[in-house]
Amino acid sequence: MPLEMWILLGIFFAMVMIAIISTGVKIIQPYEQGLLIRLGNFRRVLNPGFNMVAPLISEVIKMDLRTQVMDVPRQEVITKDNSPTNVDAIIYIKVVDPKKAFFEVDDYRRATIYLGQTTLRSLIGNMELDEVLYSRDTINTHLRDILDKATDQWGVRVEAVEIREVDPVGPVKAAMEEQTSAERRRRAAILTADGEKRSAILVAEGDKRSRILQAEGVRQSKILEAEGQRLAIILEGQGEAQKLRILAMGALPLDHKALTVLSLDTLKKMGDGQATKIIFPFEISRLVEGAADYLGVSQKTREHTATSAQDLEQLLGKADDILGEIPSSSALKKELEVIEKEMEKEARTTEEIADGLQKGSEKKIEGLMED
Repeated sequence: MPLEMWILLGIFFAMVMIAIISTGVKIIQPYEQGLLIRLGNFRRVLNPGFNMVAPLISEVIKMDLRTQVMDVPRQEVITKDNSPTNVDAIIYIKVVDPKKAFFEVDDYRRATIYLGQTTLRSLIGNMELDEVLYSRDTINTHLRDILDKATDQWGVRVEAVEIREVDPVGPVKAAMEEQTSAERRRRAAILTADGEKRSAILVAEGDKRSRILQAEGVRQSKILEAEGQRLAIILEGQGEAQKLRILAMGALPLDHKALTVLSLDTLKKMGDGQATKIIFPFEISRLVEGAADYLGVSQKTREHTATSAQDLEQLLGKADDILGEIPSSSALKKELEVIEKEMEKEARTTEEIADGLQKGSEKKIEGLMED
């Protein structure tokens, strides 16, 4: 056999040996674990990194240990209140025991999806539609617990389950939309009625407060008018009394002769007028008697002396006792200030009462709104 043939055979056998040896080299990624099967028997679990196994007679099954996301297909489910609903979900799983995940179940992914479908159908079938719509978190937790307990024997852990969509069929959805619309109309009607009721109460309270303030203003106005009239009457009376006192004191020293002359002079002035009727303010006989006294025909005139004023006081009493104390301007000013202070105090009291009524009405309104 030529040398060239031996060289070719050597190269061939070397390549065959290299190929055989390379089948015994297994590289496991960091997120994987390998299952070593030799001649139909499980030997051991291969860790990540470089691993040498017996060539040609060994098989290595690589298992992914990362969290895997699986989609549960959309399916129609009949709820407890006979409402057809389309439901789908997402399941998050992780292989925690590669040996069980490979030897205990044919395909743990497909098995988990099918188990999720049947469990979801059974769980929602025992619930009403409203409960399904408003209790997703409860459904997710319950479904995860059931699946995790079932897949534990497969070496698979269910980390989370999320209901992705709950979609009632057409007629059910239309009925729900109509119900929602009716509920919104009911709430709008309630809010409108409450607003009208509160508005009416506020208007009534405002009218009540306005009437109270108006009545208080009328009362204060009447008090001020009455007080002003009283003071005016007092001042007029005191002025008239002072006028009379001055006239009385001035006429006191006059005798009957002077009075007769003044009376005749008054009659003369009245006779000079254009009037056709003359009314005498005293008896004519007294005037004649005075004139006779003046002429000395009748009784002797009696002169008044300074002691007549004392006789008058003894007969009638002192002028201050009869007329009363005449207040000065400062006393009247002080009295007016006292009245103004009392009116201001009453005004503040009225405002406090009105504010109290308003606050009480507001609390009452809030209570009615809460009811």
